[in-house]
Amino acid sequence: MSFNLNALIRPNIAQLTPYSSARDEFSGEAKVFLDANENSLGSPLSKWYNRYPDPHQVAIKNKLSVVKGIAAEHIFLGNGSDECIDLLYRSFCTPSKDNVIICPPTYGMYEVSAHINDIELKKIPLLPNFQLNLIDIEQSIDVHTKLIWICSPNNPTGNSINRLDIETILNNFNGIVVIDEAYINFSKQKSFVQELTEYPNLVVLQTFSKAWGLAGLRLGMAFASTAIIEVLNRVKPPYNINQSTQELALKALEEVGQVNDMIRLLVDMRDALSTVFKSMPTVQEVYPSDANFLLVKIKDARKVYEFLLTKGIVLRDRSNVQLCYDCLRITVGSEQDNTILVEAMQDWYQLNS
Repeated sequence: MSFNLNALIRPNIAQLTPYSSARDEFSGEAKVFLDANENSLGSPLSKWYNRYPDPHQVAIKNKLSVVKGIAAEHIFLGNGSDECIDLLYRSFCTPSKDNVIICPPTYGMYEVSAHINDIELKKIPLLPNFQLNLIDIEQSIDVHTKLIWICSPNNPTGNSINRLDIETILNNFNGIVVIDEAYINFSKQKSFVQELTEYPNLVVLQTFSKAWGLAGLRLGMAFASTAIIEVLNRVKPPYNINQSTQELALKALEEVGQVNDMIRLLVDMRDALSTVFKSMPTVQEVYPSDANFLLVKIKDARKVYEFLLTKGIVLRDRSNVQLCYDCLRITVGSEQDNTILVEAMQDWYQLNS
């Protein structure tokens, strides 16, 4: 395989001169900042947020490099992983010309962002065992295929994608392969982050929203070659990660041990929930999961979903999604949440038996 990143970049992006912010043009220490037209008198908050944040989030990337075992220059931070997804489209896919491949059922933002950016979408459904259909993927690739999106562990099915299949695509596709590892912390599978040196066409997405419990901060991560990271930095808004998010993320990165404890507890509760669901007469199948949720095939799934809503319990109805018919996606909650859910589902069975 001959991978040429320059051939993938949209011509207007290749020629783009990125916006140069005040903080880009100065580095070092200073006492008086009069360069960015900020309000020098402060703000109405007890903690001042009158200054622009670090546009490149250097402190976070340095800490992440230790946690992830990868150099900081291979890290990009986005306003949620959704910004990373959008930037990949805007950087490498020419509207009304290029196409991408997704493998449904999968995370919906790949499709939404494709439509927003006017990029043709080729859908190659997963096989019945929720694995990649390599033959159909190969046959669908053409000279305008720029990105292949692979979610592993996959949402909403919960399973990890076969590693050898992913490597087959990486070794044979001239475009960029994006592996979305939002749920990787709950899996025994090894992250592809450590494979970046082997595959120049690899981008790995992760997030602070799941295992780190920071969904409200909107902070996503992209790991890639320095060349791809440079392109994303060129296209991103100058101050895409706000100051409060940067401060709180830095504090969270000091608590890796606590995060690991939460991950272990969530995995234990996931496995316990799986066992309980399998014992319920209305449950037809509980699919194996490497994530913090379970995909459960259940008789009258939509009716069960609506019944649980009357109890104040909100699940994700996937009953009409391809390959997920009659399925509900159930996030692992707190011990109290899980108990309330199980009791409500038992009530449903008693009322309908």
